[in-house]
Amino acid sequence: MRCNFRFTTYEIVEREELRVVKRNGAREPFNREKLMSGLTKACEKRPVRMEQLEQVVDEISNELEEEGYREIPASVIGAKMMRQLEAIDHVAYVRYASVYRQFEDVGEFISEINSLDQRRPRDPGEQELFG
Repeated sequence: MRCNFRFTTYEIVEREELRVVKRNGAREPFNREKLMSGLTKACEKRPVRMEQLEQVVDEISNELEEEGYREIPASVIGAKMMRQLEAIDHVAYVRYASVYRQFEDVGEFISEINSLDQRRPRDPGEQELFG
């Protein structure tokens, strides 16, 4: 008696779900949508395309997967987001940094902007914010 059917099996890698460790010690599943939400808020009314933000989320997600974390501090993800935003839009970067670093006063904003100016050359068409 012959079956005349072919059966194929596939193996897939089971990955343990990445967990994010918040500042207060709470743990929650990694959520790409939260990354996108944070980036979107930082880039609101800025000349940044959604495709750029989606690419940033993909890059950060891929980095985390390649690094093999099972749990990752939220601060590591925040630092990766700041690095990406600094390359995309400096105003969005400062917006995100103000929340991420929990700025308490205007002096901290000015200090961050000044340090940003020291890390990159000024675009000739860009207006100076302080000076």
